[in-house]
Amino acid sequence: MKISDVKEILEAEVYCGEDLFDFEVKSAFGSDMMSDVLAFVDDQTVLLTGLLNPQVVRTAAMLDLKCIVFVRGKKPTEEIIALAKECGISVLSTECRLFVSCGRLYEKGLCGIGGAR
Repeated sequence: MKISDVKEILEAEVYCGEDLFDFEVKSAFGSDMMSDVLAFVDDQTVLLTGLLNPQVVRTAAMLDLKCIVFVRGKKPTEEIIALAKECGISVLSTECRLFVSCGRLYEKGLCGIGGAR
Protein backbone atom coordinates (compact mmCIF):
# COMPACT_ATOMS: atom_id res chain seq x y z
CA MET A 1 0.00 0.00 0.00
CA LYS A 2 1.25 3.49 -0.77
CA ILE A 3 1.18 6.43 1.63
CA SER A 4 -1.29 8.09 -0.74
CA ASP A 5 -3.64 5.14 -0.13
CA VAL A 6 -3.28 5.59 3.64
CA LYS A 7 -4.28 9.24 3.23
CA GLU A 8 -7.37 8.31 1.22
CA ILE A 9 -8.48 5.43 3.45
CA LEU A 10 -8.21 7.53 6.61
CA GLU A 11 -9.54 10.71 4.94
CA ALA A 12 -6.45 12.36 6.39
CA GLU A 13 -5.17 15.89 6.21
CA VAL A 14 -1.59 16.23 4.95
CA TYR A 15 0.89 18.48 6.76
CA CYS A 16 4.08 17.55 4.94
CA GLY A 17 5.69 14.83 2.87
CA GLU A 18 3.50 14.75 -0.23
CA ASP A 19 6.66 13.83 -2.15
CA LEU A 20 6.67 10.49 -0.26
CA PHE A 21 3.15 9.48 -1.33
CA ASP A 22 4.51 6.80 -3.70
CA PHE A 23 6.47 5.15 -0.88
CA GLU A 24 5.28 1.60 -0.27
CA VAL A 25 4.32 0.67 3.31
CA LYS A 26 3.92 -2.96 4.31
CA SER A 27 2.52 -2.73 7.85
CA ALA A 28 0.92 -0.44 10.40
CA PHE A 29 1.54 0.01 14.12
CA GLY A 30 -0.67 1.96 16.48
CA SER A 31 0.74 3.09 19.82
CA ASP A 32 1.21 6.06 22.12
CA MET A 33 4.20 4.37 23.76
CA MET A 34 7.36 5.16 21.83
CA SER A 35 9.22 2.43 23.74
CA ASP A 36 6.89 -0.12 22.09
CA VAL A 37 7.48 1.50 18.72
CA LEU A 38 11.24 1.15 19.19
CA ALA A 39 10.88 -2.46 20.31
CA PHE A 40 8.57 -3.77 17.60
CA VAL A 41 8.57 -1.58 14.49
CA ASP A 42 10.72 -1.80 11.40
CA ASP A 43 10.90 0.40 8.31
CA GLN A 44 8.05 0.36 5.78
CA THR A 45 5.60 0.76 8.67
CA VAL A 46 2.99 3.48 9.13
CA LEU A 47 3.02 4.78 12.70
CA LEU A 48 -0.40 5.75 14.05
CA THR A 49 -0.47 7.61 17.35
CA GLY A 50 -2.34 10.05 19.51
CA LEU A 51 0.88 11.24 21.15
CA LEU A 52 1.56 14.72 19.85
CA ASN A 53 5.15 15.75 20.53
CA PRO A 54 8.49 15.96 18.69
CA GLN A 55 9.65 12.68 20.26
CA VAL A 56 7.27 10.85 17.92
CA VAL A 57 9.13 12.25 14.92
CA ARG A 58 12.52 11.49 16.46
CA THR A 59 11.45 7.91 17.13
CA ALA A 60 10.15 7.51 13.58
CA ALA A 61 13.39 8.95 12.19
CA MET A 62 15.48 6.47 14.22
CA LEU A 63 13.56 3.63 12.58
CA ASP A 64 13.59 5.21 9.11
CA LEU A 65 9.78 5.38 9.01
CA LYS A 66 8.29 7.50 6.25
CA CYS A 67 4.78 8.15 7.57
CA ILE A 68 3.20 9.24 10.85
CA VAL A 69 -0.56 9.53 11.25
CA PHE A 70 -1.87 11.49 14.21
CA VAL A 71 -5.31 10.22 15.22
CA ARG A 72 -8.36 11.73 16.94
CA GLY A 73 -8.03 14.96 14.97
CA LYS A 74 -4.75 15.94 16.60
CA LYS A 75 -2.95 18.67 14.68
CA PRO A 76 0.86 18.71 14.66
CA THR A 77 2.65 21.85 15.79
CA GLU A 78 4.96 23.83 13.54
CA GLU A 79 7.89 22.33 15.46
CA ILE A 80 6.70 18.80 14.67
CA ILE A 81 6.11 19.63 11.01
CA ALA A 82 9.53 21.27 10.64
CA LEU A 83 11.27 18.30 12.26
CA ALA A 84 9.35 15.85 10.05
CA LYS A 85 10.34 17.78 6.93
CA GLU A 86 13.97 17.74 8.05
CA CYS A 87 13.77 13.97 8.63
CA GLY A 88 11.91 13.19 5.39
CA ILE A 89 8.72 11.96 7.04
CA SER A 90 5.17 12.41 5.79
CA VAL A 91 2.79 13.70 8.49
CA LEU A 92 -0.95 13.12 8.31
CA SER A 93 -3.85 13.69 10.70
CA THR A 94 -7.17 11.86 10.76
CA GLU A 95 -10.33 12.46 12.75
CA CYS A 96 -10.62 8.70 13.32
CA ARG A 97 -9.68 7.11 16.62
CA LEU A 98 -6.64 4.83 16.76
CA PHE A 99 -8.66 1.59 16.76
CA VAL A 100 -10.79 2.65 13.79
CA SER A 101 -7.76 3.90 11.85
CA CYS A 102 -5.91 0.61 12.30
CA GLY A 103 -9.09 -1.31 11.42
CA ARG A 104 -9.64 0.61 8.20
CA LEU A 105 -6.06 0.00 7.08
CA TYR A 106 -6.29 -3.69 8.00
CA GLU A 107 -9.58 -4.01 6.13
CA LYS A 108 -7.90 -2.62 3.00
CA GLY A 109 -5.06 -5.16 3.24
CA LEU A 110 -2.35 -3.57 5.38
CA CYS A 111 -0.85 -6.06 7.84
CA GLY A 112 0.31 -5.59 11.38
CA ILE A 113 3.97 -5.96 12.36
CA GLY A 114 5.42 -9.26 11.19
CA GLY A 115 2.83 -9.62 8.45
CA ALA A 116 0.09 -10.73 10.86
CA ARG A 117 -3.37 -10.85 9.22
